[in-house]
Amino acid sequence: MQGDAGDMLARLKAVLPARWHGEANATLDAVLAGLADGWAWLHELLAAVRAEARIATASGATLDLIAADYFGQRIRRRRGQGDAAFRLAILRELLRERATRPAVLAVLRDLTGRDAAVFEPRRPADTGGWGVACGYGAAGGWGSLALPYQCFVTVRRPLGSGISRLNGWGGGSGGWGAGAAAWASLAMIEGQVTDADIHAAVAAVVPAAAVAWVRIED
Repeated sequence: MQGDAGDMLARLKAVLPARWHGEANATLDAVLAGLADGWAWLHELLAAVRAEARIATASGATLDLIAADYFGQRIRRRRGQGDAAFRLAILRELLRERATRPAVLAVLRDLTGRDAAVFEPRRPADTGGWGVACGYGAAGGWGSLALPYQCFVTVRRPLGSGISRLNGWGGGSGGWGAGAAAWASLAMIEGQVTDADIHAAVAAVVPAAAVAWVRIED
């Protein structure tokens, strides 16, 4: 394989004068093999550094360092979150739209996997009007000019039962040996999102002078 100890040994022997070392020489091979091992290690190290220098190929702790470098403590790996999911979160955040209504909807969709609702009491398209998308039992809502630069955001928590709803070993109707069974893994909690995560996501994209009132539902 290119770059391994055998390849490096062959490269070193290839540049030696053939008239000096044309015959097999165990002592020479041993000396060159030591040098080849060092060069093979360096080649492997350079390949690893090259991979870790790009978000698309970085992994493990390097991704955590990249997130800390760009976002501080705002974007961190969630418990049990794999490299692929964390990498996608970093890339999304680097180019995230901000300070707009679509930005609020997009960040909540990315975070929870569910659509949120935004209501602006000064926006006619949200409140409706007499005979226009508004009425008792119809679409629309009460508007108010007394709430400038404010909106009401309704967010739904991510779907998924998680591990907490699985019974333990031999624990009741869902436990092993009690008529039903289920294997748990870290993948089941990888997408867990806390209410604090939701509030932080909204705060990160709304305009500095705006106020977003957030309601979180299941």
